[in-house]
Amino acid sequence: MSNELVPTSQGALATQREMLVVTSDSIPGYRIVRVCGLARGNTVRARNFGRDFLAGMKSIVGGEVGTYTKMLAQSREQALDRLQSEALQLGGNAIVAMRITTSTVMQGAAEILAYGTAVVIEPEGSGE
Repeated sequence: MSNELVPTSQGALATQREMLVVTSDSIPGYRIVRVCGLARGNTVRARNFGRDFLAGMKSIVGGEVGTYTKMLAQSREQALDRLQSEALQLGGNAIVAMRITTSTVMQGAAEILAYGTAVVIEPEGSGE
């Protein structure tokens, strides 16, 4: 995750680390002062033969397939990092209505897409 300071439309500086990302349409204690637009981040990952072989062996005995769990967690984080980066480029300091979806691109490869609305927020009661 980037820690680069980026100016928002209100002149405040925001970083990906301090960006609020929520699945709701609003953020309690804050008001949305500007909608910057749709932001998205994605990644496409392909399976690996060695990983598939080990996963197949694991499916015989049952249990969690740790290599796939780790790969999917890394993919989600990468998609979220890219989402936040795009929101910063749009001038936002927060993301509302964030969603994550997956789709099969081809056999053995999947896309993870994170998307939401980039917004500029202020604490309630400020700027009045």
